[in-house]
Amino acid sequence: MKKTLAFLAFILGLCAAQAANLVPEDKRDISVPFRGEGKMGLVYTPVFLPKGTEALLLTCEVKTEGVERGAQKWFDARIMTDFIDSSCKKVKGGPAIGGWTGTRDWTPVRKAFEVPSGVAGIALMPALFNVRAGAFEVRDICLTPISAIDAALDGVERSTTLPIKPEWTTAPLQARGNRLVSATTGEEVWLQGVAVPSLEWGPGGDHIMESVTNLVGQWNVNVIRLAVHSSYWFGRGKWQNPKTGLASYRGLVDQVADYLQSRGKYMVLDLHEYRAAKPHHAAFWLDAATRYKDHPGVIFGLLNEPHDISWEVWRNGGMTSAEGTGAAPAENSEKLVGERTVGMQALVDAVRSTGARNLVSAGGLDWAYTLDGVLEGYALDDGNLMYESHCYPWKRHWKKSFLDAAEKYPILMGEVGAQDTPMPFEKPGDFVPPEEWVPDMLATIQEHRLNWTAWCFHPKASPCLITGWDYEPTPYWGVFAKRALAGERFEPGRMH
Repeated sequence: MKKTLAFLAFILGLCAAQAANLVPEDKRDISVPFRGEGKMGLVYTPVFLPKGTEALLLTCEVKTEGVERGAQKWFDARIMTDFIDSSCKKVKGGPAIGGWTGTRDWTPVRKAFEVPSGVAGIALMPALFNVRAGAFEVRDICLTPISAIDAALDGVERSTTLPIKPEWTTAPLQARGNRLVSATTGEEVWLQGVAVPSLEWGPGGDHIMESVTNLVGQWNVNVIRLAVHSSYWFGRGKWQNPKTGLASYRGLVDQVADYLQSRGKYMVLDLHEYRAAKPHHAAFWLDAATRYKDHPGVIFGLLNEPHDISWEVWRNGGMTSAEGTGAAPAENSEKLVGERTVGMQALVDAVRSTGARNLVSAGGLDWAYTLDGVLEGYALDDGNLMYESHCYPWKRHWKKSFLDAAEKYPILMGEVGAQDTPMPFEKPGDFVPPEEWVPDMLATIQEHRLNWTAWCFHPKASPCLITGWDYEPTPYWGVFAKRALAGERFEPGRMH
């Protein structure tokens, strides 16, 4: 109980990190000098932070008069920032705030942002950045420490709980032993379906509803794993309309969830991000779990693919390293950095703090492949949880990585699939042809009744289930997956 109350205090921003304005009184009003066309006019103000500061809220008012943009589009009036060490040396660049031109009266500014661990302070630098002409003033500068979760949620339209619809026929799921059962009847529910990507890389996705309806009508799925990204959920994603983007993005996810539940199907809301659970992931689940806590068919996929961290950091949080563990191949180009994390248990706690009882899914390490740590003291505390593994032909040691865990817990093979060409990081001679690997994997899934969502229903995100938007299945993977979803049994083969 004490742990739960401490976490609630943390997520509500009531912890001791809250403090008064850090900016010295004589530095709160600034007039930026114009140095001449194409030159930098700047006022440098270092501000040192209390130890353990997670995030900052900067507020002020700005006024411009006749600011003419310089030779580049970013040559304007703005507040630049750098994170600094104790000697005021730059450690890392901070956010640039604003980008003002023309003439405007006093205008309020508000910006919340995380602070990298280990920095001593931040340099505030109101600037006329290489402009042709103009004047720039800033007043009432206030810099206040806040929690990283509060920073992620600052200025975001918060979700309210969506109502239950009478036409929904999906039963809520409950983990019981190593199986999932209907919370209504107690009968086993075996999730078999497909992953639908693209909402993690674009605000509108690619053919989302068309794909969902095709999967339900033609592929016999009872679950769809829908990839999303917190930046779009919060309305801050690339190419996203700042006025309507948040509502349209969430509305599309709502549409998928409603369509599936009206047909007795399930949706895994897959937070398709990487490495370790961070404060903004907890913020995402505070909002998304509030929105869908009364949706019986929505499952919460806590974090797509944790990797290059210890099981201790995976579960309980802590600082990540700028160096990898060497346990995973370079499956994407993500740059490893040292950063503050909260742990998967904190994501579970964030969900439960909203009152949501939905089933949650937690991916293991090695890009959500291995689950051995949950059998060695790092299992999460929750009464309605399954663990998630992602398996491809370059992964080995199935028994240790996920089948041992499947004897105790429900397992979702959240990503599984094969392609007809080797991955760039595969060693010569290690490539397993799909006609050999796919039947073995499908037979293993069926033998152990592992829940699964095949990756993926897109013609360009490999391994591809379809050749194009006519939804023709690929011969090396889609044909096999579609047959398995139709009920065909595969003979047990080799354990890879």
